[in-house]
Amino acid sequence: MKILVIGGTGHIGSNLIPRLILNGHEVSVIARHAQPRYANPQVVWKQVKWIIADRTAEEKDNTWRNRMLELDADIVIDLLCFTPEQNQIMYESFRGRIAHFLHCGTIWSYGPCESIPYEERFVRRPITEYGINKAKIETFLLNTYHQDGFPATILHPGHISGRRWLPIDPQGTINGVKIYEHLAKGEKVHLPGDGLATLHHVHGDDVAQIFELAMQHREQSLGEAFSVVAPYAVTLKGLCRHIASLFGQIPNLEYLPLEEMNEVMDKNAFEGTRAHVIHSSCCSISKAQRLLGYQPRYTTEQIFLECIEYLLESGQLII
Repeated sequence: MKILVIGGTGHIGSNLIPRLILNGHEVSVIARHAQPRYANPQVVWKQVKWIIADRTAEEKDNTWRNRMLELDADIVIDLLCFTPEQNQIMYESFRGRIAHFLHCGTIWSYGPCESIPYEERFVRRPITEYGINKAKIETFLLNTYHQDGFPATILHPGHISGRRWLPIDPQGTINGVKIYEHLAKGEKVHLPGDGLATLHHVHGDDVAQIFELAMQHREQSLGEAFSVVAPYAVTLKGLCRHIASLFGQIPNLEYLPLEEMNEVMDKNAFEGTRAHVIHSSCCSISKAQRLLGYQPRYTTEQIFLECIEYLLESGQLII
């Protein structure tokens, strides 16, 4: 099959492209640079057909639309679509001439989790611009599937992480390595509320896995949306306990009302904390397991172990 991947050099694409090549597909990747985040095995990446392009720049005129119209593919995987306007171009460019269109969404299109674990059939109540736009894209693609057969599948990853990508940390933000230093040394760490807000991570390779599964089980995935997360969500307190235990420590935790976290964090970091606490994501993977055979390889604990090992090996975290 001829597969076009848009944005194939990040954490998802770097794990997905080798899978596709090794399964015998002819893969074209559109990216600004032919430099995947994870380039091993290099022999596999040498088989990629690179299309160097800046999507954002080309969307300002008809360059991107014309490029899409000229490309020949059986399957299109869009990992870099964030607005309904961007998605509209993709729909108009590929309708009627591809077998499968896979869009990368986000669990933030669900909004704060009121019923847990959140299932794909539940009502969407997104509260961020990012989540709202992704929910609109999902609705459009599912409607076009039912109305005119546009062969769409939507995959909603959780908080994507990888060996070289700091996960959303136990304070619900990405704020450098200090929190890991504090937990490793038994020093005080502040948590919002009672520390029981949840995060639902997923490893980039597990996201790649489900894209591959959705293609392999095309009939089951067409016109469907799937959550792509680790087997279970973990609380902020639970993450602190796990990370501290890696260094033989018990976490020294102090709890503050959410808004008071602003006093012990910088503004940008606090906004991340606030957003993640409000969402308190916890999603079900039962639909993906039932229809696609999805079995995540990584638990959240394993994700953090891999990332912390890299921080230590690279000298970013010094204990």
